[in-house]
Amino acid sequence: MHITISEVGPRDGLQSEKTFIPTARKVQIIDAIFASGIRSVEATSFVSPSAVPQMSDAAEVLRQIQRPERSVVSVLAPNVRGAHGAIRAGADELVAFVSASETHNRKNLNRSVAESLANIEEVAELATQEGVKLRAAIATAFGCPFEGNITVDSVVRVARAFVRTGVRHLTLADTTGMATPSIVRAVCESVRNAVPDVRISLHFHNTRGLGLLNVAAGIELQIQEYESSIAGVGGCPFAPGATGNVCTEDLVHYLHEEGHSTGIDLDSLVQAAWLMEEVLGRALPGQVMRAGKRLRRYDARQSPDAKAR
Repeated sequence: MHITISEVGPRDGLQSEKTFIPTARKVQIIDAIFASGIRSVEATSFVSPSAVPQMSDAAEVLRQIQRPERSVVSVLAPNVRGAHGAIRAGADELVAFVSASETHNRKNLNRSVAESLANIEEVAELATQEGVKLRAAIATAFGCPFEGNITVDSVVRVARAFVRTGVRHLTLADTTGMATPSIVRAVCESVRNAVPDVRISLHFHNTRGLGLLNVAAGIELQIQEYESSIAGVGGCPFAPGATGNVCTEDLVHYLHEEGHSTGIDLDSLVQAAWLMEEVLGRALPGQVMRAGKRLRRYDARQSPDAKAR
């Protein structure tokens, strides 16, 4: 099966960083990700600089990055003002989101779910007028740190509301890493039955170490699109305990070992992960970047022998 990977690290991974990362370094990271063969990158977000200072250079990032042929540069644009800015800056795709959890939505967007959906109707109208793609995401689709389990009906209700605005590409997001394979199967099957004409992408966090298991559950359901973050960086800044996203290079390594194709060069991707670690100046959660591919060989002569007892 061919699996499409959308890289979200430059936005979801960097948004919570306290120290401002120079624009040139953000551009360098995005260019390195594209160089690996990934063709869909969520590059930044057009939100209030006071809310997310790290994204205050969004327009400049879009101006400077190199865009390979057939690439899609997505940006988070949660409201009409952000959408206008993103379109002026040349975004290929807008990403709007609503939480399935009322409490999380108010924490994240300071609005009710109903208010957010009304706002996205305006974003959808603008996207249609300007000929820009719109992808919608449902946050906390697999659980909420404030409300606990989220009913499948709540997720389906938001999915149907998105479809009424014209959305045909929907991401189900495990915002705080609460998904398990059984929950993934239940939610995805229900959403697909409710809105069968919508493309579904899955976005998992590895908070409790289940990220790749949840991907495997999605693949069992023949879902072919996944979002991940280079070197495993990221985590929702408005959700307690939310650690990094599923790591892109770990995901690609797993997919290749299972016989799936991605069109991504893993060695180049690992170099992009090392670049992200260099830019952030600390060790990041990625594992393949350190251990190497499964069949990485070592010179036995350089390995110490066990001492005789």
